[in-house]
Amino acid sequence: MQTAVASVIIFSMIIFVHEFGHYLLAKFNGILVEEFSLGMGPKLFSRKWKETVYSLRVFPLGGFCRMAGEVGNEGYTTAQTYDPRRFDQKPVFARMSVVLAGPVMNFLLAALIFVSVFTILGLPQGYSNQIGSVVAGGAADRVGLKAGDKVISLEGQKIETWEQLVNIIHNNPGKELDVTVDREQTTLGFKVTPLLDAESKVGMIGISPSQPLWKKIGLWGGIKAGLTQTYTFTALTLEGIVQLVSGHASSDDIAGPVGIVRLIDESTRFGLVYLANLTALISISLGLFNLLPIPALDGSRLLFMLIEAFRGRPVSPAKENFVHLVGFVFLMLLMIFVTYQDILRVFG
Repeated sequence: MQTAVASVIIFSMIIFVHEFGHYLLAKFNGILVEEFSLGMGPKLFSRKWKETVYSLRVFPLGGFCRMAGEVGNEGYTTAQTYDPRRFDQKPVFARMSVVLAGPVMNFLLAALIFVSVFTILGLPQGYSNQIGSVVAGGAADRVGLKAGDKVISLEGQKIETWEQLVNIIHNNPGKELDVTVDREQTTLGFKVTPLLDAESKVGMIGISPSQPLWKKIGLWGGIKAGLTQTYTFTALTLEGIVQLVSGHASSDDIAGPVGIVRLIDESTRFGLVYLANLTALISISLGLFNLLPIPALDGSRLLFMLIEAFRGRPVSPAKENFVHLVGFVFLMLLMIFVTYQDILRVFG
């Protein structure tokens, strides 16, 4: 239940911010917004305020900002009076600003999350010597180590940081190690043998750290660190997309809704900070994905507008709408494929 609630909140917030970006720039440019909706499917609630209908729909995985004249020249003929409030009657750069506002808001949301984390908590400075969790059935669990134990020494070496602890364990697979821990102000001794991990080729005993240590950096430091983190995550995500398109990355690296919910589930176990970072990463990914020149996405619409700006006249609405329709079908097939991959990973 906790994962379901967290997933709905995260998806709804990211989508709301994206569509709200379109909404704000539409209003700024004097475009009539007919409906602003959070969610897809049948309406749960709707209310008209001034000229816009605001609605909440059944399925939280989506949303839209419907503007007059957004889809080509629907409902408009040359015999009609020019309507300056229609999207398709606005100058090309005004329309581009409306389309671009959605992805930009996703980047701003990510930046706000990172800035908030760094301002409130500070910069992570590694982990302490306290065990955060123990894998059931692992080497540590079998000898009696528990979450909350503070490792004082390992093989006679004083332990103060998680890095020291991990280095000794990783370098001694198959060797019995003497461990001394502080458990509720009681000193206890254990002997544990790290098991060789087949994938990473290092020793492991099945433990993970507690919450990271944080160094306070103040508001200005938090803003700088948050913007830097946003840039770094954006660059890494873009690099991943390029590798995927060029064939240097596997489709197994793509996560759809099912995979994202699984990541949210894992993040909730580690705490709010991890969940916040994941939310920022998802928001950045959505922003970048929407900027790709794939029909039916914001990037494709921007491409058509750039062509219009260079040609001095728009592409035929019928042709553009057909391209977007084909792109929508492609996106639905891609979503089915990615979801199928997610399900295989969950049960495989």
